[in-house]
Amino acid sequence: MPEWLQLEEKYAVPSERDSFINKSILAFLSVISRIRAQEGANADQFFVNSVFKVFFTLSLAILTSLSSSFTFVIVIIVYLLVILSFMDADQIIKILRISLLMTVFSFVILLPAVFWGNSYSIVMITSKVFVTVTSVNILSHSTSWTSISSALKRFFVPDIFIFVIDITIKYIVMLGEFSLHMLYALKLRSVGKNKSKYLSLSGIAGTMFVKSKEMAEDMYSAMECRGFSGDYRIYVKFKFTFADFVYIIINVGIIFAFAYLGRA
Repeated sequence: MPEWLQLEEKYAVPSERDSFINKSILAFLSVISRIRAQEGANADQFFVNSVFKVFFTLSLAILTSLSSSFTFVIVIIVYLLVILSFMDADQIIKILRISLLMTVFSFVILLPAVFWGNSYSIVMITSKVFVTVTSVNILSHSTSWTSISSALKRFFVPDIFIFVIDITIKYIVMLGEFSLHMLYALKLRSVGKNKSKYLSLSGIAGTMFVKSKEMAEDMYSAMECRGFSGDYRIYVKFKFTFADFVYIIINVGIIFAFAYLGRA
């Protein structure tokens, strides 16, 4: 037997941090899990019709932006916090995290206004940002995407707009899963120090572009074969419930509060 075959193998694989790949995987997983959670069986909360949710959320954002009364803004903040108290703990954390982040960002941007003696505006604008972002996030976390699409159809939104939103959400999930598999493969095949890892990531981006192009062509062919004309139809009958009645009464009270306090 040759002498070199009898030598003991002492190869040590050099270690390397995979923080960039791990962060990319966690980011993709976070987006995909968030979309899937909104499409789950318990996505539609509070038993309120999505049409009223979309309409009054938009109305709340408009009334808040038009209001010049800090009292009215405080009332809306209390109302939103009461709604948040009926949601799950993980949803509350996600909503407040985004809302507070956007509020702090707005506060930092408007901070120079304090030195010019305009401190009232910075308080009003940051409070309105918190109200708007929180209300939209409550709608997003308590209503499924399909229900929102159905509500937009009832408001006579053009079908092409609904189609773009619907397909975009589905493609985010499909391309996200495809990217996850490629990132897993890159991580498993990266043994030791891989100096061309960032070059591999650029290859993943190029492969995603080619894959998305192929998926778009396949989808177009499938829709053409099935005779899809671009029209969206609603097959779920509209049912007015007691929860809808309570929700309407509360929001009508907000409109009256705006009429009484909004211009104060």
